[in-house]
Amino acid sequence: MGKMKKVKKYAEMKRMINLKDSRICKKDREKKKKKKPNPQNLTIREIPQASSALFFRYNTQLGPPYHILVDTNFINFSIKNKLDIVQSMMDCLYAKCIPYITDCVMAELEKLGRKYRVALRIAKDERFQRLPCLHKGTYADDCLVQRVTQHKCYIVATCDKDLKRRIRKIPGVPIMYLQQHKYSIERMPDAFGAPKT
Repeated sequence: MGKMKKVKKYAEMKRMINLKDSRICKKDREKKKKKKPNPQNLTIREIPQASSALFFRYNTQLGPPYHILVDTNFINFSIKNKLDIVQSMMDCLYAKCIPYITDCVMAELEKLGRKYRVALRIAKDERFQRLPCLHKGTYADDCLVQRVTQHKCYIVATCDKDLKRRIRKIPGVPIMYLQQHKYSIERMPDAFGAPKT
């Protein structure tokens, strides 16, 4: 005996119950009917206002002395590559740099324990300025992203890929990172004489 061939049925649709079917309750019928939008009720959309510091992609608030927000892993990588943070920043940007550390970054360094005590000692240096955090939680990445979106005057120093990806979405914020045992900068306007990498 031969096998029966199965023929594919094309354009087969799932059978749906008609809305006028007696098995559907009155309540369910009303839910399934689409309501037409009322033209008198206007929908209000929240669009984030563009910063007044930006002239297209050119950030007018950036300029010497540069204010640089430092991330936890940036300090760790600087120690591994035996780089003095403030001096290397000045060598990269050819201008005075003021490194800033938020409370969240300090809390993250303290949580890491004895292994990162050198990084903590560097972060407590008097050349680094502290920025107080008023938000809930101590997640440093969210803190840095929030601060940079509010104030466009900072450069973010990080080696974290996820944080870099998040900051690239914010227009007018340059990113400083480590490349070939020296600091490099990304998305810096040419007007400030930033080194080409």
